[in-house]
Amino acid sequence: MSKKKQGGKLIQQKRPRPKYLGVKVHDGEKVKAGSIIVRQRGTKFLGGKGVSVGKDHTIFAVNEGTVKFSTRLSRKVINVL
Repeated sequence: MSKKKQGGKLIQQKRPRPKYLGVKVHDGEKVKAGSIIVRQRGTKFLGGKGVSVGKDHTIFAVNEGTVKFSTRLSRKVINVL
């Protein structure tokens, strides 16, 4: 019989922080320049007109307008009109 209680590893008790990914602004909503439209890992959505893609594949608006989702060659494309 052991004389000490078993201690668990500290790493197993930690909870990973959520990354808050996904679509932030939906079709038809108005956006200002610089506002984030989609946070994603990889390019599930492609950037179209009035939109730019960040180094972590975040899609954000370059100019003011309304968001329009469409498909081109079976890929989802986001435009700001």
